[in-house]
Amino acid sequence: MNDQTKPGTDPDFADQSESSETVALESGSVPEPALELSEVKRVLEAALLSSAEPLTVQQLKRLFAGEIDADNIRKVLDELKGEWADRPVELTSVASGWRFRVKPGYQRFLDRISSEKPPRYSRAVLETLAIIAYRQPVTRGDIEDVRGVAVSPPTLNALVERGWVEVVGNRETPGRPAIFATTKKFLDDLNLRSLEELPPLDELQASLEQAPNLVALEAASQPSQAPSSGDGDDNPDSTEQTHAG
Repeated sequence: MNDQTKPGTDPDFADQSESSETVALESGSVPEPALELSEVKRVLEAALLSSAEPLTVQQLKRLFAGEIDADNIRKVLDELKGEWADRPVELTSVASGWRFRVKPGYQRFLDRISSEKPPRYSRAVLETLAIIAYRQPVTRGDIEDVRGVAVSPPTLNALVERGWVEVVGNRETPGRPAIFATTKKFLDDLNLRSLEELPPLDELQASLEQAPNLVALEAASQPSQAPSSGDGDDNPDSTEQTHAG
């Protein structure tokens, strides 16, 4: 084969090559080499470590401008999860996506340099949250039927303000009471992907106390206290009594 018949110098081949280059230039893009697996991992690692919130596979896919599909993103995430398995920080999949978090066993050490105290929840709040979580969707009346006592508005409001509970509709009964259910944020804070992964009921309180970001949630969602002549002790379900410490 002489130089005139080589594919690189064939007139038809040259026209196609020039055409491809023209399209690339017109679109403003520059051809880049295929990404190595190690580079994909490092990009995912950087994005997840720098994000304050979980990231979905679709969000992570946008990092690569279409070069990596969703299935391969998931495969790389699984590999990355394995690489971090023996470290104090782990990669986990939760309801809202993927994120890094400190393993619960190391949290007690970090608490020593935190100026915030872990929140403690009253029995009323924990019971209300548990009923919603394990029996949802429920109305306030349903909760009261199970607890056997009235549920004060501040108790439900505290859970809504924390982003753990939301109103998902109204029941078609007289008065059309609001229907409550837990949120993805509730699952995220418990490091869960779905309601099927909820811990046994008697372990819920311990799980909440070990959950990441509860201190930040407490500070961000604590309602401002209105001036009052009393200290709120007369109402055991008041927002001020919802959590102590």
